[in-house]
Amino acid sequence: MRGRPKTALVVAKEQRETLEQWERRRRTSQGLALRARIVLRCAEGSDNGKVASQLGVTRQTVGRWRRRFIERGLEGLLDEPRSGAPRQIQDEAVERVITQTLESKPDDATHWSTRSMAKAAGLSQSAVVRIWRAFGLKPHRTETFKLSADPLFIEKVRDIVGLYLNPPDRALVLCADEKSQIQALDRTQPVLPMCPGIAERRTHDYVRYGTTTLFAALDAASGSVIGQLHRRHRALEFRKFLDEIDAATPEELDIHLILDNSSTHKTPAIRSWYARHQRFHIHFTPTSSSWINLVERFFALLTQKQIRRGTFRSTVALEKAIRGYLRTYNINPQPFRWTKTADEILESLRRFCLRISNSGH
Repeated sequence: MRGRPKTALVVAKEQRETLEQWERRRRTSQGLALRARIVLRCAEGSDNGKVASQLGVTRQTVGRWRRRFIERGLEGLLDEPRSGAPRQIQDEAVERVITQTLESKPDDATHWSTRSMAKAAGLSQSAVVRIWRAFGLKPHRTETFKLSADPLFIEKVRDIVGLYLNPPDRALVLCADEKSQIQALDRTQPVLPMCPGIAERRTHDYVRYGTTTLFAALDAASGSVIGQLHRRHRALEFRKFLDEIDAATPEELDIHLILDNSSTHKTPAIRSWYARHQRFHIHFTPTSSSWINLVERFFALLTQKQIRRGTFRSTVALEKAIRGYLRTYNINPQPFRWTKTADEILESLRRFCLRISNSGH
């Protein structure tokens, strides 16, 4: 026997099971599978030369992984983290790009592009892309917002959200509004149907055949919708819709009706109607806060599924399609679940206001 005596390699039962899984599992990297085979062959009593010959590697490779397993166990077979190439862009350059992106504009544009920022910062375009992606900066995108100036905003939010999360007993919570000026549109040329590999195609221009208005009341508990169509959008039509709600709901139940601040909802005639129907309790949303009225979500579904890609050659055809959608929807209605409490909404608004208070606008 020549050379130094080798330290005995002992594999525990749990270690053997893991090594065998690494050896068999397809998703294991080939390097890790080879190391598991080396350790298992050495555990059988084979010397380094024999294992190297069986697996087609050098004796030095077998000795390295044998020694690593003896010293550190299974962790010794895993790849150690590598340092990688040294950074070429220092923190000062990253901070300069971020500050310049947030606090300045180019002379010839309203916002920075990757190319203009790269030229101004003296970096490559790909470096600017990586910095913007890391910090979530997208100067080319813009979104709209509207903060309500209603002096009773907090009270109204708590009132309406309270109805959603804790509805009163023996009462219905109805979210009502009008989707006005729904246009009956037809394309100037026939629509080309979808084919394999080709999307549906239509002309960008259209012919308008009139408009209609949908009055809708969404039951917050069941998701069912009471709808009525009118060609005009006045207090007179809204009063007819209130009569429809009154007739379509059980007389013994109170009605909590959520409405926006449209003038058609507050005329003297409408207020007189409210006074004559004591079971109706009116809750007005804050100004500029249509998001809090659940019926808007139903209007979005109607637009997406029936109106946006529909073609209608008359107002009658449009109204027929809307009535058909209402009938189908009410066969198996699905309620929209409100999840945020009033406190969570107000806290989100507080954080937003703090974030934009020093924006310089």
